[in-house]
Amino acid sequence: MRFPQVPLIASLGIFSAATPHVDVAIIGGGLSGLATAKDLASAGKTFAVLEARDRVGGRVLNQDLPGGGVEELGAQFVGPSQYRALALASELGLKTYKTYNTGNSTFLRNGTISHYAENDERIPPVGKESLLELANFIGEFNEMASKVNVESPWKSPNATALDSITLGSYVKSAISTADARMIIENAISAILSTEVQEPSLLFMLWYTAGAGNGTRPGTLQDLVGTTGFAQDSRIYGGTHLLATRLAKKLGTENIHLQAPVHQVTFENGLYTVKSDAVTVRAKHVVVAMSPPLASRISFSPLLPAGRDQLSQRMPMGAIGKAIAIFPKPWWREQGLNGQALSDTGVIRTTFDSSPANSSHGALMGFIEADQMRKLDALTEDEVKVQVKESLTALFGSQVESLTDILIQRWDLEEFSRGGPVAYGPPGLLTQYGPYLRSPVGNIHFAGTETALGWAGYMDGAISSGERTAAEILKDF
Repeated sequence: MRFPQVPLIASLGIFSAATPHVDVAIIGGGLSGLATAKDLASAGKTFAVLEARDRVGGRVLNQDLPGGGVEELGAQFVGPSQYRALALASELGLKTYKTYNTGNSTFLRNGTISHYAENDERIPPVGKESLLELANFIGEFNEMASKVNVESPWKSPNATALDSITLGSYVKSAISTADARMIIENAISAILSTEVQEPSLLFMLWYTAGAGNGTRPGTLQDLVGTTGFAQDSRIYGGTHLLATRLAKKLGTENIHLQAPVHQVTFENGLYTVKSDAVTVRAKHVVVAMSPPLASRISFSPLLPAGRDQLSQRMPMGAIGKAIAIFPKPWWREQGLNGQALSDTGVIRTTFDSSPANSSHGALMGFIEADQMRKLDALTEDEVKVQVKESLTALFGSQVESLTDILIQRWDLEEFSRGGPVAYGPPGLLTQYGPYLRSPVGNIHFAGTETALGWAGYMDGAISSGERTAAEILKDF
């Protein structure tokens, strides 16, 4: 595929007075911005991507290991119904392999370790009363999610009532046993990196409904499951290759790094997009970033008040990742799959993050919501101590054989400030939801939060870019 090139004055990093404007300026070089650029380039349109970081990919990031191999510090998994992510991987020559899921999972509850085989419901061993409550809760929740209008959740039946309460209030009213509540609260933290009292019930129902396969709405199982679900597979070489290979195809001359945009001005039919590194003029602008980060940009004329309210009221989840590196994945020899659920410690959920060839072992743990916020002020070495304690409580003394612990605190990243997604507290969707995707003049909004399916995932980011490109191309 041949992509149009934009003639830039490399030494100055700005357009010359004689240089025609580009068709589209894209703010953000994550998967949503790059996916937008890909479709625009295929249609023969010129573009410039302005990325604040010194790399592309956003919250997709590989970490090279000293002895070879990589680990993913950001988005890591792809599921079988995440068609756009899989299609992009295939187009870029990337192959997938299954997430390790052989053996028993680990459950730490009230100081006691137990192991259990995976089952269709992905439910740890708890008492009959808790199992019954969980089954009823999951069934009822999935049924409610199936009735949500994925494209416009604020138009769903009983939307105002569902958006007026927190998910935590609903959980409290529906579940009385401590074990069942702990499992649901842990699942929500693993999905959104929030506590249950933070998002509205409607937001979580919408988020769940969008995890379907195109023929049916999504379910909680789709979000938390491994084989056949959201954590089904991984990409050889790491997911960051999706961004770096796509950026290479788009042409590095079209992508400006270390160029955080601070101003967008509309005058005489064109937008001027300014950063400290580059200034771009364009007929259309794409804001391919989360709503709270987009609020840092000064727009003239101002964006509608509702859009500003949306940005102010839609915070990021709090998330970090910790990956313990070992010479080999020794837990497999003990019949364990590396997946764990805990009611204590800084890490409550883990996965086997070892590479396909098992050249080293890796246990990945999510640090989420309140647990992440408690660690934000600590040094990385202090965080590593607590991570090691959590993993030891789950997997025993062999954790001492680790050779390194990789830490990524997305809360402390200047151009992320959390993840995996900006979420909607009570009242957000019904009052300001329409502003998520609605263009303002020729300013368009991408980002995984705007996706009609798999919001919060790489697939959602890619689909949001494709949707935005299609909006723009209608004007040419």
